[in-house]
Amino acid sequence: MELFQAKDHYILQQGERALWCSRRDGGLQLRPATDLLLAWNPICLGLVEGVIGKIQLHSDLPWWLILIRQKALVGKLPGDHEVCKVTKIAVLSLSEMEPQDLELELCKKHHFGINKPEKIVPSPDDSKFLLKTFTHIKSNVSAPNKKKVKESKEKEKLERRLLEELLKMFMDSESFYYSLTYDLTSSVQRQSTGERDPRPLWQKVDDRFFWNKYMIQDLTEIGTPDVDFWILPIIQGFVQIEELVVNYNESSDDEKSSPETPPQESTCVDDIHPRFLVALISRRSRHRAGMRYKRRGVDKNGNVANYVETEQLIHVHNHTLSFIQTRGSVPVFWSQVGYRYNPRPRLDKSEKDTIAYFCAHFEEQLKIYKKQVIINLVDQAGREKIIGDAYLKQVLLFNSSHLTYVSFDFHEHCRGMKFENVQTLTDAIYDIILDMKWCWVDQAGVICKQEGIFRVNCMDCLDRTNVVQAAIARVVMEQQLKKLGVMPPEQPLPVKCNRIYQIMWANNGDSISRQYAGTAALKGDFTRTGERKLAGVMKDGVNSANRYYLNRFKDAYRQAVIDLMQGIPVTEDLYSIFTKEKEHEALHKENQRSHQELISQLLQSYMKLLLPDDEKFHGGWALIDCDPSLIDATHRDVDVLLLLSNSAYYVAYYDDEVDKVNQYQRLSLEDLEKIEIGPEPTLFGKPKFSCMRLHYRYKEASGYFHTLRAVMRNPEEDGKGRAVNLTKTSLASDLKTKALWHREKIF
Repeated sequence: MELFQAKDHYILQQGERALWCSRRDGGLQLRPATDLLLAWNPICLGLVEGVIGKIQLHSDLPWWLILIRQKALVGKLPGDHEVCKVTKIAVLSLSEMEPQDLELELCKKHHFGINKPEKIVPSPDDSKFLLKTFTHIKSNVSAPNKKKVKESKEKEKLERRLLEELLKMFMDSESFYYSLTYDLTSSVQRQSTGERDPRPLWQKVDDRFFWNKYMIQDLTEIGTPDVDFWILPIIQGFVQIEELVVNYNESSDDEKSSPETPPQESTCVDDIHPRFLVALISRRSRHRAGMRYKRRGVDKNGNVANYVETEQLIHVHNHTLSFIQTRGSVPVFWSQVGYRYNPRPRLDKSEKDTIAYFCAHFEEQLKIYKKQVIINLVDQAGREKIIGDAYLKQVLLFNSSHLTYVSFDFHEHCRGMKFENVQTLTDAIYDIILDMKWCWVDQAGVICKQEGIFRVNCMDCLDRTNVVQAAIARVVMEQQLKKLGVMPPEQPLPVKCNRIYQIMWANNGDSISRQYAGTAALKGDFTRTGERKLAGVMKDGVNSANRYYLNRFKDAYRQAVIDLMQGIPVTEDLYSIFTKEKEHEALHKENQRSHQELISQLLQSYMKLLLPDDEKFHGGWALIDCDPSLIDATHRDVDVLLLLSNSAYYVAYYDDEVDKVNQYQRLSLEDLEKIEIGPEPTLFGKPKFSCMRLHYRYKEASGYFHTLRAVMRNPEEDGKGRAVNLTKTSLASDLKTKALWHREKIF
């Protein structure tokens, strides 16, 4: 559709339809396309794909119109329904200021013969004008006093920060999807229930997942059929669609695929090897939406944080089979407050005060899904226990025959990279999985329905949850394919199919993590490789508490944008954050200068505490235990001090809560069997680090090891983009001489 700029309006036009948006008050009008002749000097700015809606980022700031500037085709669902991902947006200030360069694709009708956008060279004054925000321009009109200048600068800074977060949400995370012909908010089963619904798409959607509902409200309230064309329901979440070929003769050494670029479909013909389409669709709820440390647990309406419905869809010939699961924060009132990194969780309301809201949550869930099987993955000991215990108590008080509670301590069962132990869980609930069934439809209608869902959770509902949901979904998919005759009864999924399937679930987990973990995840894959703290000092050279504090500031802006998108008043004083940021940036820089000294002091202190007098200290390092089964998602890594003497090495585990080493192991060098240097072990996707594995004997038995790595420097802070890696140069000779890993070996 074409976007025009007139004196008083922005005008969107496609065919005989036009939508006029006032540049004075943001009002929207449906008008015939011929009315363009009545507009004052309309100029075609280019092409856009659709309307997301309007947003006012602060009461002091103008309204903004958000348009889809660029899309990417994700794939086609059964019925030839195209699904698109929003990759770029255009944001237009609904004010009288001139728009900045939107970099829109030019329409051939109004820009005939022009391949690239025209570069209008403005005067020097005009260039400066276009770079300024609306607030800055407005403030300069009346030559204000110093106080007003300061207020204006703060408004300009706030406007810029909020706009940056809005653009990052849509363009960095790439987590918004839409379809012009398919209801992405609803599962196959919900769409197959009842008679054919003649209403337009936007009126049939599941309200929980209609992410731009509030932003498009001015249009939905018009109430005439003509408006249907302009209303485009958008979901936040994840969609990936692949066609898989069941080929057991295929070599497992086929070209490997990355999580970002799954393998293309095989060139085999269908009558030789059966094919099937698999789609993964995750829908994030717009209720209690937000950032990890800003939104936890349940609210007073029974909504929970990080609530996501994930549907796995299989299509073979004319048969479509669907299986859905949900994830969501533990539905009690809990939080993690303070500005320590990974603060200890706490309960915010008593058991009695929580009951009504817990009930509200599950009453709605049972109304929608009929039955619920809770898979609770939080640790049954340690800091997570308080949340797990509160959850179980509420389930017992709820006392419903439609609610089944299963507890599985993921970290305990899968310790030491033994992810295959997740099968212990799927084996235990295998009968429940079969009894739950799945939705199965063909051209004639519904063959069977899914009866209930699995509601999986850990603390963040990220990595652990994703691993378990993928395992359950795989059991279901194999059963479905065997029922359809696509897979032999006793055969597992072929290697290549399995690899693509794992990549899809890894991508799904990454996307959900980025949406919930926030800014840090968008920049540095923080949910997979987050730096950790040691004695209050980040190992990459910055203070962990202050780095965490700064990320919390950014979370405040992101949370504000999310709330505004949903029409929720922003309660946090965003202006006050500016002052706090400045103070902590100064502290952040000061700690950068002193971190090496602090780490050195810490190592020296524990060298004296742990090493007996008859052992000679050779060196010590602050490292990370990179066994990903130990800690969840954004908290995967464990702080470790590695100390080396002439006869032993010590692995000391540091607890940031009490700021001291809480346990350690002394291992004789005689028991050290071998050292391996290689890629970091990962369950899904490509490894991102090199690591060192120390194999040792314990009580004369082999098979024990520590997996350690150094950390990644942050290129933005370091300025060099230099990685911290382990090298195996001279490790063997160092072992022979009992002088392991001099400091130069870690750089």
